[in-house]
Amino acid sequence: MRVPDWLTRTPEEQIEYDVDVLFGPWPSHPEDTDLDAVRNHLTSSGIQRALAISTRGALFDATTGNAETLAVSSAELIPVGTVDLRDAVGVGDRLDWLTAQGVRCLRLFTGVQGVVGSTPAYEHVVGEAVRREMVILQDGDPRKFGPVLAGRGADVVFLDLHVYLLTDFLLMARDEAGFRATTRMLSSPDGIERVVETVGARHLVFGSRTPFMDVSPQTLRLRYAGISAEDRALIAGGNMKELLG
Repeated sequence: MRVPDWLTRTPEEQIEYDVDVLFGPWPSHPEDTDLDAVRNHLTSSGIQRALAISTRGALFDATTGNAETLAVSSAELIPVGTVDLRDAVGVGDRLDWLTAQGVRCLRLFTGVQGVVGSTPAYEHVVGEAVRREMVILQDGDPRKFGPVLAGRGADVVFLDLHVYLLTDFLLMARDEAGFRATTRMLSSPDGIERVVETVGARHLVFGSRTPFMDVSPQTLRLRYAGISAEDRALIAGGNMKELLG
């Protein structure tokens, strides 16, 4: 019996950088996912490097969470920092500490911290991060946060771009060279292709939301996307490699 070709992994499914990986407890998830389980999941999914962050920083305490993230950093696990948007006073010192540790990316957990749009604290944190040339990993609706991030020369990765919101993202990305989004929810037959054709592959990166999402449908979507091998390589890691320097 012939095995369907999609069951055999090909080089087109290999991911150099996954920008959306978490480890640790998450109350709404049925079980805590420890670091070893996450590592195994990444390896079995063909992901070479991950931008990883401890969930403790998002849910409980940013300082402890950042320390946990840095403690496990390696060539394969690139540390991502965070701050509590509800405690933005003095955030500059915390960002200075993160950058001194070599952290290039700052993940903002607006959803779990109750920030539903632009607030003075959010704008302050964003301004401090941009001033330090950090890459902002932004959750939530790009339509709510994109206008605040625009016009700053910021490098931003939108982690929750749904295909239904694609037109709004394309209009923003047309004017913002630093705006990028993950392919995770571009699940329509031509979502990835529309971005590549309209603003270019440099506006897309791969982010799986490991361990909460299945990776294989996402890598298969990238494998079968009607784009060039060069564009696929940019999305699978080239763009993030350039951002990290």
